[in-house]
Amino acid sequence: MPGDLSRLLNALGLIVIDTVLALAFVDQLWFRDLPCPLCILQRAGFTAAGFGLALNLVFGPRSSHYGVIVLGAAAGAAVAARQILDHIVPGSGSYGNDIFGFHLYTWAFIAFSLMIVGSGLMLLDDRQFARTEPWSSRMNVLPLSAFVMFFVLAVGNVISTVLICGGGFCPETPAGYLILNDNLSLTMLSEAF
Repeated sequence: MPGDLSRLLNALGLIVIDTVLALAFVDQLWFRDLPCPLCILQRAGFTAAGFGLALNLVFGPRSSHYGVIVLGAAAGAAVAARQILDHIVPGSGSYGNDIFGFHLYTWAFIAFSLMIVGSGLMLLDDRQFARTEPWSSRMNVLPLSAFVMFFVLAVGNVISTVLICGGGFCPETPAGYLILNDNLSLTMLSEAF
């Protein structure tokens, strides 16, 4: 696979992750559907996998970067599978709304599985690793846009998690932003220390 095709596929993969994280924010902010702790961990899995793709875009493809993608996707898939198993028993309910018949955690499991398979397929072609110049010197609009959007969404996820969880453990079913409620966040901070 030529290096330019590898760069394009990595940029498209990062755009897919950007889209997933952006849609999660839309669900959180527009529909006021706060993420549960497992949802936050799935976002972290998407962020870790996206970090591997971003490394490929900036420094060129490396097997270690694909390893970061696989590890992030595997961790996210494990969390998504646990959430699926939590809600698979009839009558146990579910968390959040469904999209096309599946809940977000089921879609997350599918996406993580596709990332693992995609990374494995990308690792099969050694020609992409032959480039010697850093890719950041040849970054065009698409990879740069994907990288900047990923950075903004990753920082946004960190801020969102701190606002939801405060200084301690995340609530099982979040009802609001703990850090914005001064009394509750001070109580949580004092209990943490």
